Amino acid sequence: MRQQLRVSGLNTNSIRFLVALIIFFALSSLLLSQKSHASSEREQQIVESGKLRVCIWPDYFSISYKNKKTGELEGIDIGLSQEFAKDLGVTVEYVPTHFGIFMNDIEQDKCDLAMFGVGKTEARAKRIDYSQPYLSSGMYGIANKTNPIVNSWESMDQPGVVVCVQKGTYMEGAMRSSLKNSELMTVVKHSQREVEVRSGRADVFITDYPYGQKMIKVYDWAQLLTPKSETEQFQYAYAVKKGQPEWLERVNQFVTDIKADGRLKQYAEQNNLLPIALIPSK
Repeated sequence: MRQQLRVSGLNTNSIRFLVALIIFFALSSLLLSQKSHASSEREQQIVESGKLRVCIWPDYFSISYKNKKTGELEGIDIGLSQEFAKDLGVTVEYVPTHFGIFMNDIEQDKCDLAMFGVGKTEARAKRIDYSQPYLSSGMYGIANKTNPIVNSWESMDQPGVVVCVQKGTYMEGAMRSSLKNSELMTVVKHSQREVEVRSGRADVFITDYPYGQKMIKVYDWAQLLTPKSETEQFQYAYAVKKGQPEWLERVNQFVTDIKADGRLKQYAEQNNLLPIALIPSK
């Protein structure tokens, strides 16, 4: 037998090596097949296209803001979306949207996910799936410094005071349930809130930490009304189309990674958002 094997150019060790090689390639093929199966169809499409399409609201200060002076996008989610694209081995393509239409954009596959501090609400959760939260903010008021009636958060809930909120935001629901005496005004566009306060038709508008910082930085007429007691906290996350559990799992893995490896802290510090960043305690 050994003579026959040697004649054919093989020996026992050679046969064993070939068998081991065949088993190795078979196992490797199986593992690659399983990995490919585990990867979401969405992620495969992103990798094949070379682009991660990210829905952003380009007027969200410190989050996904288009600087009017430079024309460049800046903010925590501009930096983090680029980090996510880098992790996936692709580039970013930004898709402008706003809170009134972004769920339509996600459902119509205009973007792969929304990364612009999407507040988690029960109403939105009926149409989109959320990642783990990465920011959490309370509510703040913006009033005119010349307003003689409303000069603190605690002074706004009284008869004759008009409180303005943007329709469809979590602030609208929160104010509807908490205000007992003042009148609630809703507007469609976020910029209308500022117009209503400056014109005197509203006394105060409600916003979050990032936008509140923009107001006092950009406008000398604006004063920030900070509650003495912590208001209801709202969590911010990334949003994806429903029915994509594998893609949602991949997005969640990214959020877990940036919390653990310091990237969330890094970009929060760069954009003055560290007070609301959900940094794990050591």
